[in-house]
Amino acid sequence: MEEVHYLNRATGKIEVENIYGENWLRFTYEKPIGKFFLWLLVKRKLFSAWYGYRANSSHSKSKIQPFIEKFKVNQNEFLDLSKNFQTFNEFFYRKLKPEARPIDEGKHAVVFPADGRHLGFQDISKVNGIYVKGQSFDLKSFLQSSQLAKIFEGGSLVISRLCPVDYHRFHFPAKGEYKNTHVINGSLYSVSPIALKKNISFFWQNKRYLSVLASKSLGQMAQVAVGATCVGSAKFTIDDYKEVKKGDEWGYFSFGGSCVITLFEKDKVSLAQDLLDASDKGLELYAKMGEIMGTQKISID
Repeated sequence: MEEVHYLNRATGKIEVENIYGENWLRFTYEKPIGKFFLWLLVKRKLFSAWYGYRANSSHSKSKIQPFIEKFKVNQNEFLDLSKNFQTFNEFFYRKLKPEARPIDEGKHAVVFPADGRHLGFQDISKVNGIYVKGQSFDLKSFLQSSQLAKIFEGGSLVISRLCPVDYHRFHFPAKGEYKNTHVINGSLYSVSPIALKKNISFFWQNKRYLSVLASKSLGQMAQVAVGATCVGSAKFTIDDYKEVKKGDEWGYFSFGGSCVITLFEKDKVSLAQDLLDASDKGLELYAKMGEIMGTQKISID
């Protein structure tokens, strides 16, 4: 069974991902008989609805401490004590102490919007292998807009994949003018590498939430929160039509794996070298929200 590896920025070491629900993922996405169950789970959305109900029930509270212990979640970062969470979902979309996720204060720094395992590509038009060779990113299908796709053609792309063990609130990578979030309905396929190695188009088949941030120095930035199995919805904690600062919270996912995808216009940012190097080798880079993702090429703010 092929392991999923990633590069940990903090340690500089290649590590093996401890995948939540790995056996079930491999069965549904890698075994022929699993295709029926995949149809049942994704197309009918029964599993996600059922799991969401369970994660919001009072009985789910008993699963919090075993999950913390199994996946070694750092409780010292929590803003609230774990015993105060009344459901598993309350724990899952927990807030952290501000000092647990400091925002890079560099004037030209652009930061990761979420904790996770990240892939970065300086020029999306030159990408011919995301997760496996031969897979390219379909901007028009992903954004559901020819006009937006043209704006980001030849621009930079960062895929931030969140696992169930991660902090599940997501933030803005730079300051700018936020308008609103647009929902694009779709399915709820897994966004685990186990699934994405079979079909990267899950990114533009899944339900997703699109926002565009306007900046004097960065032009337009698109952020898309992508739903996945067990994540039928996301909650947004920011008012429409608002000036935001780098690191301000955008919203959070309920239980499950998910991802946030960030797009920049051409020649607006230089992505971090360790992110580019890891991605070039087919490795995701693990880094936390608020750490540097890249730098602005030009700043007139």
